[in-house]
Amino acid sequence: MDLEIIPIFRKEFLQEDGILFVRTEGILETMVSTPLIMAGLIVIALTIPLQTSFSFTRTLELTINSDGSTHVFSQIDVDSSNFELNLFGSSIDNFVAIGKNNSLLSGDIIDNVVTVDTLDSSTITVNYNIHDLISKEGRVWTFSFNSPSNYSLLMPENSVIVGMDVLPTNMEQIDEQIKLELFSGPTQIDYIFGVTPETTPNQPELTFDVMIIGLVIGLIAAASIGSVIAIKKKQSKSQIQVITSKKQSESIDPNTIFSFRPDMRADDKEIIKFISENGGEVLESDLRKKFLQPRTTMWRAVKRLERLDVVEIYKKDLQNVVKLRNDLEEVD
Repeated sequence: MDLEIIPIFRKEFLQEDGILFVRTEGILETMVSTPLIMAGLIVIALTIPLQTSFSFTRTLELTINSDGSTHVFSQIDVDSSNFELNLFGSSIDNFVAIGKNNSLLSGDIIDNVVTVDTLDSSTITVNYNIHDLISKEGRVWTFSFNSPSNYSLLMPENSVIVGMDVLPTNMEQIDEQIKLELFSGPTQIDYIFGVTPETTPNQPELTFDVMIIGLVIGLIAAASIGSVIAIKKKQSKSQIQVITSKKQSESIDPNTIFSFRPDMRADDKEIIKFISENGGEVLESDLRKKFLQPRTTMWRAVKRLERLDVVEIYKKDLQNVVKLRNDLEEVD
């Protein structure tokens, strides 16, 4: 409030009996406008947080099926009408989103991102099957997952865990299945399918605590041989290169593969040519270096070729090797 009484009111005040009269029009205008400005600032401050979208994963449960697929169940708190959700891969089947009052929500999937019309639901539930989390080498199946939050994992029936790179927060037996509670972050679990022998009166039944102790001992043993694996890693690389040169003549012609798979993508054909030029099998890491692709993108590509029965994937010294199949059959 800026009042200059002496220059402005020099000719506009009267003084009678010691009383000073001053013009108040400017003062009243300022007193009225100031609360309005403050009210506007308060409204702006209140609306800014409401414009920020957020989501929170309330529940994340994964179930590994016996065919190698994984079922994902998740409950998510949302606050936007068109909510974008990152899926855990691009090979998705049977996607279902449910909102309030069990209403079925529509979702548009592009690669590994789905946009869900929430119909103003504050919490949505999603279910889908994914084929990108399991790989197989011989009898050993491997579950690999990098979770953004804590989650539970239900193993297949009659499966036996033979390797794990993290310790679960809890393990329990549910009928013929093992349920694990795991922290967020990367996890790799190796398992096989087998039949647990029946216990006899002379053979005490193993408690689940004994299983946990055995798992811990196995992890310690794996850590102790890690240094040996690291020493042999460089030697194995050179051995793979020698084997690759020997198998150059045995590799199937890429044109034969293309004739059997005429609908193959152009970028997949370039991968096939590169593998063929290197003796019919290469490390997945070499593919990433050659085509300058991130790990997840190249992994989806080789898994796509595996589903086409064009390549097979196996592990050698903790590395994925991609090999052209010599028993390729033409698709009807």
